[in-house]
Amino acid sequence: MFHVAMRIDGMLACARAEGIPRMHAASDRGADARRQERLGLLFAALCAVNGAFVPAIAKLTTARSDALFVATATTVVAGACAFALLAARGELRRLVAPRAVGRLVAIGVLGTAITFLLFFEGARRTSAIETALCLQIEPVYSLFLARLFLGHPLAPRRLAAVAAIVVGIAFAMNPSGFSGWVGNALLLATPLGWQVSHLIVLRGLGSVEPNTLTAARYVYGGIALAAVWIATGGVARLPESGELARVLPVLALQGAVLSFLGTLVWYQAIARLDLARCTAIVVPSIPLLSLGASFLLLGEVASPRQWLGLLLTVCGVLAFATAPAAAPRAERLAPEAPPLTAAEP
Repeated sequence: MFHVAMRIDGMLACARAEGIPRMHAASDRGADARRQERLGLLFAALCAVNGAFVPAIAKLTTARSDALFVATATTVVAGACAFALLAARGELRRLVAPRAVGRLVAIGVLGTAITFLLFFEGARRTSAIETALCLQIEPVYSLFLARLFLGHPLAPRRLAAVAAIVVGIAFAMNPSGFSGWVGNALLLATPLGWQVSHLIVLRGLGSVEPNTLTAARYVYGGIALAAVWIATGGVARLPESGELARVLPVLALQGAVLSFLGTLVWYQAIARLDLARCTAIVVPSIPLLSLGASFLLLGEVASPRQWLGLLLTVCGVLAFATAPAAAPRAERLAPEAPPLTAAEP
């Protein structure tokens, strides 16, 4: 999971008190570094586990209500959490900063509103296993958008990696009927919105704090989705009161934990581990762990063909994640953590 090089809130700095011998200061710094590394590994593991439950929970919620309502409710809950965090930090002005507000709205609409709608509409039509599998297409978009807009070279290792990803996904896909194929197509298109939003961040929001970016994605995305939901008669399509009472807690979990908290956990992980290491831990783990989550919550069992395709895809993702940087600066596009598979939703 590659990410834009940016300042990370919450990073802990090693401080040395005056008068302490250098040997003791070096020992303290070493102990602090090890402690931060352990915390980073913990956050990376939590990020992977969090992302693994995204497809299965999406399947559960879209089975009880229409996808637009699920996308709207999830985003609004995440947006409320992000808004509250910014308010507590006294940073709400950053959401409407004149020089950035246009781009912040754009990443909310492109990186959350459109992608969430595509994701939940796709998840409704196919299995949780194929949902997790289709989202692994993101490095393909990452590679070619980075080439087109940032001038990054098409390194042979990364070309081979995305080829393995495409072959693995194509081999494993086995949707049920026309609706399943439509669902897979929507899911395959979903990561393109993430990548376009990452490109906007790279080209114009590189100095914006992660907490502000997170809030913009969910607050502006939630506003856009709520407007569409209301305009299309969403209130009339609400489930009956009993079903609504059962699905609302799951939607709250989906928005607050899988989306908002997942994003924060990802930022905490990359604050403490180098990006390549964190990526190599989190990204390939999510589709594998999602098989367990899908079985636990839905009873879905991967076929031998899906296992083979998934393993090929994971190998491709791992090769892509651990490839050398394509440019001197750490300005690479790729899944955000939360991508729907890590931090979005």
